Order: sequence, then C-alpha cells, then structure tokens
Amino acid sequence: MTQKLLTEFVGTLLFLFSISAAVLSGSPMAPLAIGAALMVVVYMGGHVSGGHYNPAVSLAVLIRGKMTAGDLLSYWVAQILGALVGCFLASLATGKSFAVMPGEGVTTLGAVLVEVVFTFALCLVVLNVATAKATAGNSYYGLAIGFTIVVAAFGGGPVSGGAFNPAVATGAAINSVIHGQGAGPLWMYWVGPLLGGVLAGGTFKLQNPGD
Repeated sequence: MTQKLLTEFVGTLLFLFSISAAVLSGSPMAPLAIGAALMVVVYMGGHVSGGHYNPAVSLAVLIRGKMTAGDLLSYWVAQILGALVGCFLASLATGKSFAVMPGEGVTTLGAVLVEVVFTFALCLVVLNVATAKATAGNSYYGLAIGFTIVVAAFGGGPVSGGAFNPAVATGAAINSVIHGQGAGPLWMYWVGPLLGGVLAGGTFKLQNPGD
C-alpha cells in the first residue's frame, strides 16, 4: 500500500505542478498541456496505484468494486497532499497562484453541471480502459484518459473553470489563500466531480454486468 500511496502523491504533485504552470502561463494551449500531463503520469503510475490522481476517479473505482473504503480515504489524503505541494512549488517557481473559478456570467447550476458531465466522462473512460476485463493489458489507456481531459478542458474550462477533480480545486484554493487571494467556490468542485464519479461507477456496472 505504501508504494500505491507514494505513487498517488507523486503523480498528483507532478500533475498539479504542470496544471499550475500551464494555467499561469496564460497560453491558449494550456488544456492540451494539462491533458498531456495527465497522460504521462497515468502511464508513470498506472501499474502501481491505478494512476487515479483524482478523488472522483478513486470513488468511481470503489463503486466499481476495485478498492476498499479504507483505501479510498488513504488515496484521497495522498492526492490532496500531492496537490498542495504541486501548487505550492509552482507558486515558488512563478511567483503566482490561482483558484479555480467559473467563467464570468456562468450560473452555479451551469458550472456544477459541466463538472458533473465531464468528470462522469473521465471516470467512465478510466473504468472501461483501465479496469475492465475486456480491455486488460491494453497500451492506449493513458492516451484515452489524457485526451478526455483535453476535451473537457477545452469544452468545459471556460464554463466551470475546468477542475473535474477535487484535488485540483483544493490544492489551488488553499495555495491561493496562502498567497493572500480568494479560494473560489470550492464546494462545487467537490460536489460536481464526486457526483460524476458515482454516476460513472454505476454506469460501468450496467455496461459490464459480468465484470
């Protein structure tokens, strides 16, 4: 279990460092960089911990029946700590911080809905390409997972802020507060993604009743 938690911590740290650097750069290609970052850390740690780096993904895996409640809580702690360190290191490097925020004029319902739908998509892809018996041993799982986030970030980022991951929003929010800025509406980046994870876990079981 130690190896799994270390992998979740390190992978989430690297993912959040990459997200922070991409977002703070202001590049319009940041979503592509973020998806690529997820892809490479999934390949880095998928064989050890499953490469979740996201409390919503871990919740979906729990519902799918591939981890215990105790392991889920341990994964969440490792993911949140990794996110905090990743965001903090990015701020040390750039002198900047950020919090995830919905787009200007976006309603709460609209932002939460985007978080639910795209996190549902992410978790369902993870379950089908990385945990299903029918796709066991494939070499494309990291690419599929990473490009799901590319689509989500380009399509949903301008609406909800594009967290799709409670660890991302939490790490960014706490780091932003440490640097004297606001935390943003953190609750919606837990409620939306976790609901998406629950729906994905249930949908996977309906798709794969014999798995």
